[in-house]
Formats: sequence, C-alpha cells, structure tokens
Amino acid sequence: MVTSQHETSHRIFQERPGLLSPVFRILGVSLPEEAAVEVLTGDVTEIRPLERRVDSVLRIRPPDGGDGFLLAIEAQGRRAEDKPVSWAYYLSFLMAKYSCPALLLVVCQDKATAGWAAGPFPLGHAEWAALSVQPLVLGPGNLPVILDVEEAAQDLPLAAFSALTHGRHPDVTAILETLARALDTVDRETSKYYWEMLEIGLGDTRARETWRKLMNVRTYFPGRGTLIEETYDKALAEGRERGLAEGRERGLAEGREKGRAEGCAEGRLRERAQQVLRILAHREIDVPDAVRERVSGCADLDTLGLWLDRAFTVTRAEDIFDERP
Repeated sequence: MVTSQHETSHRIFQERPGLLSPVFRILGVSLPEEAAVEVLTGDVTEIRPLERRVDSVLRIRPPDGGDGFLLAIEAQGRRAEDKPVSWAYYLSFLMAKYSCPALLLVVCQDKATAGWAAGPFPLGHAEWAALSVQPLVLGPGNLPVILDVEEAAQDLPLAAFSALTHGRHPDVTAILETLARALDTVDRETSKYYWEMLEIGLGDTRARETWRKLMNVRTYFPGRGTLIEETYDKALAEGRERGLAEGRERGLAEGREKGRAEGCAEGRLRERAQQVLRILAHREIDVPDAVRERVSGCADLDTLGLWLDRAFTVTRAEDIFDERP
C-alpha cells in the first residue's frame, strides 16, 4: 500500500529538483552543472494485466542539450526480496525506451532497509549471475543531520528531506526546530509548501505531532519575545523533554529485556553444569575441586552438553574433558 509518507519521499525530487545536486554530492556521483530536469511518466507497463510503475522518473540533461541520463527513484520502507527483480526490469525498460543510461535511487528511512537496498543483487542462475543490480541509496546512514538554522535556510530542499529521513532520530525535535526556524526566513508560499510537505511526509510518527505543534506556534518576528514566540519555545522544550523521557523509557525497556535474556541464559548454564556433576555423583565417581570449578564456570551450553554425554561413560571425572576419540 502506497502511503503519503512513501509518496513524499520521492515526490520532493519532482517538485524541488534542486535537491538532486546535494544528493549526488553525498552519493559521490557527478551531476552536470545547471542540468535540466524533466519529469517522465513512471509507467513501465508493456503487457496488461501485469502493471509496473516506478515511483518517480526524471530525465537529467546537461546544459549543452545532450542525452544525459534517467534517474528512477523508489521509496522503500522495508526489505522486500522480490524488489531487485522489479528494479532490474525498470532499468532495462527505461534504457530500452529512451535509449540512454539509467540509474536507480532508493530512498529509505531506516538504516536496516538502506543497508539491504544497497545490494548488489546478482540475478540469474545460482552458479552464474547474468545480471546485477546495484542501486544508489539514501538513508539515515549517509544523509546529514542538519542542526544549523543558517545551513538549513541555504538549502531548504536538503534540510526538509533530511528531516523526513531522520523522522525517528533521537534528536528529531532539534532537527525539526532547526527547519522551522529556517522556514521563518523565506517567503510564505515557500514556507507553506515545506510545512505541509513535512506534515504529510512524517506519517504516523511522534515527530509529526511535534511538527504540527511547531506549525501552530510559528512566528514571523523571531527574537522579539512575543507571546507566540514564548509559546513556540515552550512547545519545543516540552517536545525535547518528551523525547528524552521516551528515550530513557526505551533504554530501560531494552535493559530489562537484555537482563531477562542474560538471566535465562545463565540459568540454563547453571542447570546444565549441575546435571553434569549430578550424573558423576550418581555414578559414585569422585569429582575433584578443579573439575567442579571448571564445569561450574563453563559459559558455553554446547560444551556442557558434550560433557554431560561423556559423564554417562567415563571412569574418571577428568575424562569428560578428554578431546581424544
């Protein structure tokens, strides 16, 4: 299901193509200066009823009017094993249709999905890769966090896209605050576009609620100490405090879960060690202190299992450690 959050992640490239320049710098791919950007149809269907559609397709031409290249943009919210095949189809179709090179840019909002999407994805027989797909990937791992108001104001498309991508970042309140203050420096029409785009693009997250509060209390006279600005600052402080509290709670929950897991593992080790010693005692085999300490101190469940098996057959306690056949 395509969500508004999914759509915003790629549509911003259609409506603000200036974003391509800093993005290509981040990805380490050259982009012609003053390139012309044309939005193409994302329909790559050849035969019905199998319908295929790329999220966004842009044609990027150099200023001299050359062929340039195509950029297919996909927003990917999770790992999908069937996606590389579709991506290979998209690229092949576009290159055949427009007779020019094509690149694939995958936009992700979490590091795990971004790591997977980077590929490469070999396609073909298990013993022979007939084709390989290697997308360009944008995600939290390579997109900078922008916390400087002046920097955000100088490149609003990148700042807004960064805020969308880092919607689950621990410092998301500070990220959104920076963008909000940067939007107070531009004309109202531009500001309105980004306010609404972020509200849609942040989807069903707590960051969206923080952004909506910032929308309600934004001021056009920053630094003047007005009531609106005081309300604005109070909302930000509350958002930061709530974010810290949620972070602490997550940390405590993770700590409790880790503690329970470690406790269960230690319990299994103690039980297995006691079983080894009980078997030896039941067979009336003398157990020296050194053997008892080594068994009780073992931290590997598989090793204890091996010693438990040997405890049924050995004639001396020390023989459970014997690695000879």
